[in-house]
Amino acid sequence: MRHLPPPNHPTSGNDGMTSTSLTLLERIKVHDGDAWLRLVTLYTPLLRYWFRRWGVAFDDVDDLIQEVYQAVSHGLKDFRREREGDSFRAWLRGIARNKALILFRNRRASRGLGGTDFYRRSLLIPDRGYPLVSDEEEGQLVNSLYHDALKLVRDEFEGRSWQAFWRMTVEGQASADIAKDLGMTSAAVRQAKSRVLRRLKDFLGELPKHQARISP
Repeated sequence: MRHLPPPNHPTSGNDGMTSTSLTLLERIKVHDGDAWLRLVTLYTPLLRYWFRRWGVAFDDVDDLIQEVYQAVSHGLKDFRREREGDSFRAWLRGIARNKALILFRNRRASRGLGGTDFYRRSLLIPDRGYPLVSDEEEGQLVNSLYHDALKLVRDEFEGRSWQAFWRMTVEGQASADIAKDLGMTSAAVRQAKSRVLRRLKDFLGELPKHQARISP
C-alpha cells in the first residue's frame, strides 16, 4: 500500500530551506513532500509491527496505518518535546494505540462482541507510559530505523569523519585504534562520533537509549 503525502503537501520543495538545516519533522511542517515520504519509509515497519502485536487483523492494518499518517499530518504542528524522554516515536505509538482501540470498540459495537472479547484485545495494547522498546523484535526494528536514518544523513559528513563514527559506534572499536588507522587523534574520533549522533538526533528527534552503541 502506498502512503501518499497528506493533502496540500507538495511532492517536493522545502520553501527555500536546505534539508540539512532542518529536522525531518520540521521539513514536513514546511510541506516538504520528500521528507514526508522518508518518514513513511522509516516508520511504517514499526507501525505494522505494533498493530500486528496488538492483535489487529491483517486486512485492517494498512487502513489503520493510513489513519495514523492522516492524524500525524493534522497534528504534527502541535507536537512538542517538552519533557525528557518525549519523542516522535512515543507520540506516534500513542496515535496508533488510539486507532487500534477505536477499531476494537467499533467492531465490538457492529458485531455485538462481548465485553470480555474487547477487554482481552485491549490488554494487548500497552498503556501510554509503557516502555517504547518492549521486546527483541521491536528493538531490532528500532535499530533498523536508526540505520535507515543514518543512510539519509551520510552525505553530510566527509569520509574520514564518517568512518570514525561508524567504527566506534556501530562496530564498537576503540577510539585509539581508529585514530591510529585514520591518522586522527582519539579526541577527533570521539568528536566525529558526537557530531554524527547529534545530527541523527536532530534528524529524528531522538537517539537510541544506549547511545554508546548502535547494533550493526
